[in-house]
Amino acid sequence: MAAAKSIDVSTLSTYFESLSDPRHTRNRKHLLVDVVVVAMCAILVGMDGPTAIHRWAKGHSTWLATFLRLPNGLPSRDCIRRLLIVLKPEAFQKCFQAWISQAVDVDVTHGRRLVAIDGKCCRSSHDSSKGLGALHLVSAWASENGIALGQVATEDKSNEITAIPHVLDLIDLAKSIVTIDAIGCQKAIVEQIDEAGGAYVIAVKDNQPTLHEAIREFIGQRLDGEYDDLRYRAYETTDEGHGRLDERSYGVMKIPKNFSLRADWPSLKAVGYATRFTVHNDGTETSDTRFYILNRQLTGQRFAEAVRGHWSIEAMHWVLDANFREDEHPTAERTLANNLSWMRRFAITLLKRKQTKNESLRGLMQMASWDTDFLEQVLTGT
Repeated sequence: MAAAKSIDVSTLSTYFESLSDPRHTRNRKHLLVDVVVVAMCAILVGMDGPTAIHRWAKGHSTWLATFLRLPNGLPSRDCIRRLLIVLKPEAFQKCFQAWISQAVDVDVTHGRRLVAIDGKCCRSSHDSSKGLGALHLVSAWASENGIALGQVATEDKSNEITAIPHVLDLIDLAKSIVTIDAIGCQKAIVEQIDEAGGAYVIAVKDNQPTLHEAIREFIGQRLDGEYDDLRYRAYETTDEGHGRLDERSYGVMKIPKNFSLRADWPSLKAVGYATRFTVHNDGTETSDTRFYILNRQLTGQRFAEAVRGHWSIEAMHWVLDANFREDEHPTAERTLANNLSWMRRFAITLLKRKQTKNESLRGLMQMASWDTDFLEQVLTGT
């Protein structure tokens, strides 16, 4: 659970003072920190790119001047675009991480926070004239706290496997339980997490057919009464809503020392399953079961939280498309698309801290767009 700490809007620019200005000295008419803060404020209320950011800033110039220096007035559209193209994404992201670390206390009740890693395609970022396909971004998301931790760009979905290790380098693995879909079920990835002291819960599907079948067979034998001497932890939930009844059961089982694939997956200590049985409004019934590998035998409840929590990054991706219209923005320039997408993720982090059960993120964005007092609250956590 995240507890808010109040910060002053006038201090926002300080988080970017360590950021090296890549522009030539003759092109520094506007302060780097001013341009970045203007862009972040505009992105937070739903502006989609440099032109919209500049338009929004013109309408809020008096308010911006109360806490930014703006020695030569507002930055132009071209100034905003050029700066966001030359800023290195990794260094840019670190500044925002400093911001959120000052604004939020992360209460890790279970000793390790859940960190979901997943990829998203920016569908309108292709440029056929240059032979560029859509940009893919692999990001890390603290699912219980709703905090964007970092992201890495890659040119296509198949390269997500090579991007995941770079994303892992951006987070404190020793304090994390990392959840990844089946694309991350790779020997090098699980060993990287384990060697850094992290825990993992990674889905296993047919991309690892031998491992998938071995886990299915072992869990079936364990549920049939074999291996009764091995530790087993279970958890069940029932949810009703949206015209259906969902019954979910989770199990985590320690694997035996002679497990057939232990030599190939040396950090593997337990396997898990998640079964969902659904009764739909029309009386039809469906069920599905998913399998997971773990290097720690979590409690049944914590395993369930990790499995369910992973979908929060999918929900965040939906927000990017539904509320920020990310898939509709034709931004083919790679670094610009990367930096804009990161600011949208950070905007979700800030907005979620103000969200209540009866308010949507879109509604909060609208409130912030016409009420600078409320926008200031979102920016500062007051």
